[in-house]
This record gives sequence, C-alpha cells and structure tokens, in this order.
Amino acid sequence: MTLLDRLNHIDRRVIFALIALAVIIPMMLDLVFVVRPSPVVQAIFDKVESLPPESRVLVSFDYGPSTVPENQPMADAMVRHLLHKGHKVYLMAVWATGEAQMNQTVSQVVQGEFPGKVYGEDWIVLGYKAGNQGLINAIFTDLKGMYTTDARGADINSFPMMAPIAGLKDFALILASTSGKPGLKEWVQFAGDRGNIPIAGGCTAVEAPLLYPYYPRQLFGLMGGLQGAAEYEAALVTKYPQYRETSMIAVKSMGPQTVAHIVIIALVVIGNVAFFFQKRKAKRAREG
Repeated sequence: MTLLDRLNHIDRRVIFALIALAVIIPMMLDLVFVVRPSPVVQAIFDKVESLPPESRVLVSFDYGPSTVPENQPMADAMVRHLLHKGHKVYLMAVWATGEAQMNQTVSQVVQGEFPGKVYGEDWIVLGYKAGNQGLINAIFTDLKGMYTTDARGADINSFPMMAPIAGLKDFALILASTSGKPGLKEWVQFAGDRGNIPIAGGCTAVEAPLLYPYYPRQLFGLMGGLQGAAEYEAALVTKYPQYRETSMIAVKSMGPQTVAHIVIIALVVIGNVAFFFQKRKAKRAREG
C-alpha cells in the first residue's frame, strides 16, 4: 500500500489510541495553557465587581452529574467571587439533580474556603422545588410562598437575609449554571425580561450557540462550556491570586481538551487530503 492508501485507511484503534494519548500525556505533564477572558465572560466578572457591598445575588444550579465537568467549575467560581466581594448569596435549583451539585459547592467552596461566613446572614440554601419554569414564574412575585423553609427545613422568615426578599425583583443579579431546559433561556423569559433583572451565567458548550443571540441585551454575559468556565477562573485568579490553588480546575482541564482537539483537527485534515489525492489519482488512471 502507498502512503496515501495507508492514510486513507487508518485503523480506528490507532485513532482511539492517539486521542487517549492526547488526553493522558497533557494530564501527566500538568500542561496548562494561558487563558484570557473574552468580553462576554469578562462582563460577568465586571458586574460582580461593580455591585455595591452586600448586594443580594441569586445563584441557580440547573444541571446534573453528566455535565459537572463543564458546569461545576463555573458555578464554584461565581459563588467564590460573590462571597469574596461580600455579597449575600442565595442558592437554589430548578433541576432536581442540581441540589446535589449545590451541596458540593457549599461543602467545598462556601464552608471550605469561607468558614467565617454565617449561614442565614451571608449565605442561604433555598434548595430545589419542583415546577421547572413555572417555579421561576411563581417566585417572581412570591418567593416565600414557594420557599416557606430553607433546604434544612427551618422557617424561611427566621433568617435575617430573607427579610428584604419578596420576589425576584429584590435581587440585584441572578446567575445560573445550566445544561438544558429550564435554563438560562427560561430565566431570561420569566425573570429577566419580565422584571428587568440582570441575568447571566454559564451553560454547556453545545447549548452556548443557542444563547449567544441573547447577549448582550437579555444576557449581559455568558460562559460557554469549559472554555467559558476557564475564562472566568482566569479573570478571578488574575485579580485575586490567592485563589490560584482552588479556582483553576477548568483552566487545568483546558490543556488536555485543547491537545485532543488539535489531534482531531489534524486527523480530519489528513483524511481529507488523502481522500482528494486518491480521488485525483484514480481520475488520472481512468484517463490514462
């Protein structure tokens, strides 16, 4: 077989092996690429930075275990940033699977990195309620009607930070990490547009193209997939280097992903080049 023939008939096991090596080797070498925030991600960071101290911010965890590699780093980074700036953080989930991911953020970020923050005064877990976008619609005017207790079962009115909250319009900002429906689109439709409330957050990479048309008027910022999460982490670490050890998960994950993408693109190019050269060779053979 000629070289072109070999390139046009690469064993799929070779391709699988190349992709595996493209992921494993960068992980072993701890390969980290420089990540710079794009304007659409920097806008979220700048908004959190510009809020007055002790601003009330609602964070929704609307995803499940299958998209944790993309959604969890962005959720952690947003909560970390909010607590660092001294804002009041309200955690909830429209997805049933989101509560477990929320608890992970509480354990690792809130309690792990900010032990001095007081529950009920600086942060609170509202938890999950059924209803999907109907829940967003309901809490727009009557949040305490749906959340009569916190996630632990305590009376919602027993917490100082709940005193000024009637509905979603009492929040300075709503951030969400999402991976489908209901997600950021529904937060825009049933909260942002309805109450002129600033909405932003992150989503999976496959969902991002469907949400970019909402930027910048209805979504003032958007993190798209692991890249978006890495950009937010980069912005946070650049401004606050003390979080370099805890807020670099997405940035570190971009190394293996980038190398794997380069290998995939190279294989696509090689396959197409081999195909067209072989097609040209066959045409000349027929003409000859």
